[in-house]
Amino acid sequence: MAATTLKDRRPQDWVNLILAVLLFISPWVVGFTGETTPAWNAWIVAVVLGVLTIAALSAFAEWEEWVNGVLGVWLIVAPWVLGFAASVNAMWTHVVLGVLTVAMSGWALWDWRHTPHAHA
Repeated sequence: MAATTLKDRRPQDWVNLILAVLLFISPWVVGFTGETTPAWNAWIVAVVLGVLTIAALSAFAEWEEWVNGVLGVWLIVAPWVLGFAASVNAMWTHVVLGVLTVAMSGWALWDWRHTPHAHA
């Protein structure tokens, strides 16, 4: 809700930005570009995650972290919902990056709520 100053930018947001980049390049690095569903899911979620994280870096808003957390949960369940759980590389990439995204978003929310400016 409140904007942050440069010194208030959280390391969690920088990690989420790195996770977004890793997710975006993962179809090429891990080798599932030939599988349309997991590749496009990775690219779309990575772009949304990256845009939200850049927005959070410029001016923190609690809702951005909640949306990042939801994107992380989506990454965790997407292999089963979208039917590519049998593709081990794509499945584990989504699950691991999803867990890390949820962890970073949860940490950012916890950190925000437990600092003096959280309710200002």
